[in-house]
Amino acid sequence: MEKDLTLLWNKVLEDIKPKISKGNFATLLNPTELLSLEGSVATIAAPSPIIINMLQQRFIGDIKDALSKNTKKKSLSLIFVPQTTKKSQKKMLEHGSPLFTESADQITTNLPFAGHLPRVRADYTFGNFAVSGSNQLAFVSSTTVAKDLGKSYNPLFIYGPVGVGKTHLMHAIANEAYIKKPNLKIIYITSEEFTNEVVEAIRHNDTAKMKRRFRSAQLLLIDDIQFIEGKEKVQEELFHTFNILIDSGSQIVLSSDRPPREIKKLEKRLSSRFAGGLAVDVEIPDFELKTAIALIKGKKFGYEIPIDVAKLLADNALDTRSLEGLLLRVITQATTTNKEIDLDLAQSTFKVMSGERSTHVHPDDVINFVCEYYRIKTTQLKGPKRDAALVKARHVTMYILKNDLKLTLKDIGGLLGGRDHTTIMHGVEKIEKSVENKDSVMGDIMGITKLFRG
Repeated sequence: MEKDLTLLWNKVLEDIKPKISKGNFATLLNPTELLSLEGSVATIAAPSPIIINMLQQRFIGDIKDALSKNTKKKSLSLIFVPQTTKKSQKKMLEHGSPLFTESADQITTNLPFAGHLPRVRADYTFGNFAVSGSNQLAFVSSTTVAKDLGKSYNPLFIYGPVGVGKTHLMHAIANEAYIKKPNLKIIYITSEEFTNEVVEAIRHNDTAKMKRRFRSAQLLLIDDIQFIEGKEKVQEELFHTFNILIDSGSQIVLSSDRPPREIKKLEKRLSSRFAGGLAVDVEIPDFELKTAIALIKGKKFGYEIPIDVAKLLADNALDTRSLEGLLLRVITQATTTNKEIDLDLAQSTFKVMSGERSTHVHPDDVINFVCEYYRIKTTQLKGPKRDAALVKARHVTMYILKNDLKLTLKDIGGLLGGRDHTTIMHGVEKIEKSVENKDSVMGDIMGITKLFRG
């Protein structure tokens, strides 16, 4: 049985390998194992919660497609667990992948039913959260809430762009509360998962069980709350749950990519509830903070990162997520070449990456980079408004997606709110003329493409 699973997984990995960069494959996919396949549920082992999280965020679709292709099974569910066996460690060493293993007592996360705190990462604590002016208020507010649930700020609403540490703070609150009172009922969930539970409860005419689950929580944390906009039944259920929890003294923590007032199609009574506590923003980390984060994450992986390497990583990373990806790549290069991590190694790694990034970067990443650069929201970029600044950002996005990622006009139109190919063609041509005339837009394009070219 074990041999059959190994053969199957090798076929799955071979199917995925051409679709992603060599670095991502070596670091994230190659060290994994298929532990079991029971019915439509596949259990996959990976080196650490960090890598599990990256697999879930970036490659779960590729894994499902390849597994479905090789098993002829549809609607597969994937469960990721940390590796603990010597066999898995040996496999990593044989293939030159870094050993990002952690002791069993450190790992209680990213499992559907792991211990007392499902889906809360044990490594996301206040102790390893780097603080600067861009996130200090959110950090202090989060620690205050964790010390005395339901007393200070309720709800605590944390907002900011992707990759700035919102989820880290939420998990840190949950971990801190759990350490102090292990018997607390703590629920961490994304708004998408909350929506799914409400929909399933309604469909099976079993809302009572769902209501008991959420309304008995003593600490409820909901990530990416902006995705409930426009969902009336979900908002209604959340509103009543919200009231019951607040009245009972339970703590609520929410995160979003925007403040409550900017979440469209949100009931006024719910928006008022969101704004009734404390709303704090987390800004994009500055150079100094990214440097500090690189040093902290290096130690977490068991490496002392030289300060000049940390600065190089900070200079090339857009946010903490991309910073971690760059760091993992440098560690992988050091492990596979058996060299020390120094500035020369980091620079040579980035040079190799520069030849890969433009072909392996995801279109959604380009859209996010453009939005970060122009300080606009993705909903604005894809929306109908035609303000001069938005039109410019759209045209630049079209140009980069066509010239750097080689997407078709139809595909670009689909990514940008369903625009037709003639609109995309016009936008691309306009930027091409600006580039030919050495217009200031050249500087914008260079700044944006630098983010994913290294």
